[in-house]
Amino acid sequence: MKRRAALAGLAALFTGACSKVADTSAAKSLFKTAEDWHLKMHRALAGEQALAPEYSHADLSPSFRGNGSVTVDTDQYRQELASGFPNWQLEVRGLVKNPLALSIENIRRLPQCTQITRHDCVEGWSAIGEWTGVQLSVLLDAAGVLPQANFIVFRCADTLAGARYYESVDIVDAYHPQTIVAHMLNGEPLPEKNGAPLRMRVERQLGYKHPKYLTAIEAVASFDDIEGGNGGFWEDQYGYQWYAGI
Repeated sequence: MKRRAALAGLAALFTGACSKVADTSAAKSLFKTAEDWHLKMHRALAGEQALAPEYSHADLSPSFRGNGSVTVDTDQYRQELASGFPNWQLEVRGLVKNPLALSIENIRRLPQCTQITRHDCVEGWSAIGEWTGVQLSVLLDAAGVLPQANFIVFRCADTLAGARYYESVDIVDAYHPQTIVAHMLNGEPLPEKNGAPLRMRVERQLGYKHPKYLTAIEAVASFDDIEGGNGGFWEDQYGYQWYAGI
């Protein structure tokens, strides 16, 4: 418990890196050093495949709030939402042998897993929900991730501050058994505010690493040519740390 509190405290300290001091080169170097330490320490203490705590139905939160984007403000999304997402596709692409394009029905037919976990937001709130979906590793294995891939990037349909939302994890977290592409929350199809029709659950990281309105999963070697080059929307726009382990 003390170990988790210490790691969470460090995450909170460095994810608040959107002040002016974070814009200096010295501060950016400090944040990067601390993030690297956090990642290595978290993996050393918890183990690469250690599980996040799971809970019972009695622990479910009465409601699971939406945060950040709570919809996709396009006519196409509204039409898909109204009709149950018959034309929504999830691509698996990039450094893979066999690119995939999966419908929601395809995803529902794959082997499913359900987990009751706690969502911890960098803003300080948390909620416990039951998530159902397919393990990301199943999709990656089907696509055949190439050896040069180091990261998995999640592309999304929503925008914040005029920029398209995206996030990423490394290969270790991508293949973690609790990292899933979820299409259900508490036994029902994902609500609009929670990322319908698909969202990521990366259970050992803070909430901004769980992108919603998922459209593509992309295997890449680096972030150099992707948006701001830092691996995610909040990382690019506000200096949040890329690894947000809890």
